[in-house]
Amino acid sequence: MADRPVPASSPTGSSAAAPELFDHALLQARQHRAERLGAATFLLERVSEDAMERLGAVVRSFAAVADIGSPGAAVGDALRARFDDVTRVDLLGRVREDLALAPQSLDLAVSALALHFANDLPGVLAQVRRALRPDGLLLAALLGGDTLTELRQAFAAAETEVEGGLSPRVAPFADLRDLGALLQRAGFALPVADVDRIVVRYDNAFALMQDLRRMGATNVLRERRRTPLRRATLLRMAQVYGERFADADGRIRATFDVVWLSGWTPHDSQQKPLKPGSATHSLAEAVKRRE
Repeated sequence: MADRPVPASSPTGSSAAAPELFDHALLQARQHRAERLGAATFLLERVSEDAMERLGAVVRSFAAVADIGSPGAAVGDALRARFDDVTRVDLLGRVREDLALAPQSLDLAVSALALHFANDLPGVLAQVRRALRPDGLLLAALLGGDTLTELRQAFAAAETEVEGGLSPRVAPFADLRDLGALLQRAGFALPVADVDRIVVRYDNAFALMQDLRRMGATNVLRERRRTPLRRATLLRMAQVYGERFADADGRIRATFDVVWLSGWTPHDSQQKPLKPGSATHSLAEAVKRRE
């Protein structure tokens, strides 16, 4: 699986010439289609519940709160049930992903299952960092790691066999280490990144693809192939999927890696690492005492 490229950022935090991987206009159209079909919200609902649980463990009050691009209503509704001042900030449809957030205007920013579609993720994180007041918190969940690795492998095998080549079918996802590094690069203190792996089982690959349509999560890569998918390729993909990723009962597995990111804007009250050479006892002395 190819990892998502992480563009280099400029001194201001926004990335220089970030490639436009995703067609945001098409993504909006796909999300609207999902609503008409009857959105599949089980993943978003789980992430929303997890976000509220994580916030519940934070001993800190938050006044001004922003929901950064979370699709659907689950996250926004959960935030409004807990906080009085909640603003929704759309990620899609903005020129160069300019969030138009005033500096130091927020205490908490939450984003669920949205940032993996950002064309300029370093720039978006830098904007959120500037918008947070000192000791403000960013809590974000985005798809990463091995998300849909089974579907990616099945399509790759089918297209190679049937068509003699590959085309981008599943978006690349950043890994945990790269995403954690982006938090640090954006200037967040006490950065934490962890993964919640969710494995969903389906009757077959077609049921999975139907759910992806109802999530508004089908292919929106700008470099996607514009010709219709061949029926032979689709059928072979489903066959390969079943051969490689089915359980004993015949149902297939689909992996969703939800990467959780959290970081604080620097504040004097936060713990800081000791400066090199500031220890009052050497390691050798500590070992001798233990012996």
